[in-house]
Amino acid sequence: MNKQRNQSTTGRITQGAAIAAVYVALTMIVAPIAFGPVQFRISEALCVLPYFLPSAVPGVTIGCFLANLLCGAAPLDVVFGSLATLIGAVGSYYLGKKSKWLVCVPPILANTIIIPWVLRYAYGSTDLIPYAMVTVGIGEILAIGVLGNILLLALERSHRAVFAQ
Repeated sequence: MNKQRNQSTTGRITQGAAIAAVYVALTMIVAPIAFGPVQFRISEALCVLPYFLPSAVPGVTIGCFLANLLCGAAPLDVVFGSLATLIGAVGSYYLGKKSKWLVCVPPILANTIIIPWVLRYAYGSTDLIPYAMVTVGIGEILAIGVLGNILLLALERSHRAVFAQ
């Protein structure tokens, strides 16, 4: 019995680590457009994965933390950007139990509300907060609302094969 539990724990840690690695890689590949007041971070599409795997919550959070750290983001961005991703991923996990169409809402909202303040205080952005919320929100809608939903639908079709336990 302990062996099965350990394998299960090992499997969850491995899943989370793999998701974190993919998040970092996707962010670093498109780093020039993944940061700033108008950002399109395609790695944020992975925030739909908590719908399928609880291990995706720490996976995307650690991935965001490492991506921000490795790409030279300001310390406030490393902390609060990761916190926004954590809030979004936890929200995706819980709202995904109600409807798959709600999975994208928490990360879009968390990032749209938190990141403009990060841009202001970590980078000295002079944009008005409501304007920054619009620009960040558009990027999040494209990354999570569009790409994330495409990913969600594609994974849902192959869910049994890909995520069989």
